Amino acid sequence: MSAALDDLHLLVGSYTATGGGNATGISVVHGTTAHTAAVMDDPSFLAVSGDRVYAVSEVADGSVSAFRYAGGTLEHRWDADAGGDAPCHVRVDPSGALVVANYVSGTVTAVSLEAAESHAASVTASDAVVGTHGSGDRVVVPEAAIVTGVLPDVEGPVEDRQEGPHAHQSIATPDGTVLVADLGGDALHEFRVTAAPAIDLVRVHHLAPGVGPRHMVWLGEGSGADLVVAGELDGRVHRLRRDDSGTLRPIASVAAFAGPVGESLLSHVEVDAAGRVVVAVRGRDVIVVLDTADDGLAVVGSASCGGTWPRHFAQVPGYLLVANQMSDAIAVLPVGDDGVPGAAVAQIAVGTPTCIVPVPTPARS
Repeated sequence: MSAALDDLHLLVGSYTATGGGNATGISVVHGTTAHTAAVMDDPSFLAVSGDRVYAVSEVADGSVSAFRYAGGTLEHRWDADAGGDAPCHVRVDPSGALVVANYVSGTVTAVSLEAAESHAASVTASDAVVGTHGSGDRVVVPEAAIVTGVLPDVEGPVEDRQEGPHAHQSIATPDGTVLVADLGGDALHEFRVTAAPAIDLVRVHHLAPGVGPRHMVWLGEGSGADLVVAGELDGRVHRLRRDDSGTLRPIASVAAFAGPVGESLLSHVEVDAAGRVVVAVRGRDVIVVLDTADDGLAVVGSASCGGTWPRHFAQVPGYLLVANQMSDAIAVLPVGDDGVPGAAVAQIAVGTPTCIVPVPTPARS
């Protein structure tokens, strides 16, 4: 085993029995060994900021929980209402708000982190205790610290997936706003979010019918960056650029694989250090790498994800770590000079993994 793998330090989200999974909560990985650090229902997506870890609970009437991470342990700090059903993504926004995307209800919620932490500190000071996750002593953030925006009640052409709005991910823009991918409405909703908290709609960017936008990533830096969108339902990767009016318009699009889409569903997308786009395809169980030269998108190659149903992945030096949801494992794939992964060199046993977050060194202690 290489020294790089021995030094792996990860937090892993998952599905538990509540969502048909095999995990018991949030896992911590040291090297290639995992253990449960916090027991909770369906923590399918995580975000790390400093020593804080935020986890959604992707259930009906969902919630989001905050933990303090130190020495490989998670200390439960507070819970907040997610503002909808089945929260599937959480992110710390530069505004100071925690932004949560609620898939089933098609809502997006902002939680004031300053207000949440202040409330938790005051309760802790008065009670001298913070309850474990799920206990009756848990700290619940007051409603005044939470605001929820509702996406328009629209439909798309894929009847069984686009019967209404489905917020799947949020991402900060170089302009200080927030984009929310609406898989159900084939749209990207742009909001201005503040730590007050407040959510105000700025504009809506419409995509072609049936795209089903899932995850997004910026290609480039600053105001000149392009947005790359993984179309879960159309099997394509789309490259968008703002025009003079501020509208994001497609400049390139390419199929991630040949043949009919069927049950082949794109999931997570990232950009590597060389500026190539990396996207996972469930159903076909591959990782696809795309070149972005000349304002375009072109498939460089693809490789096995090392398991079944690659829901999410993370990049660490020399490797791609793939959360293969239906394999109960994270596949460790070495990355070649062309960005295309090789065969798995290790499998890290984790029940129903859905999200991988490498932990920065300062946050580990």
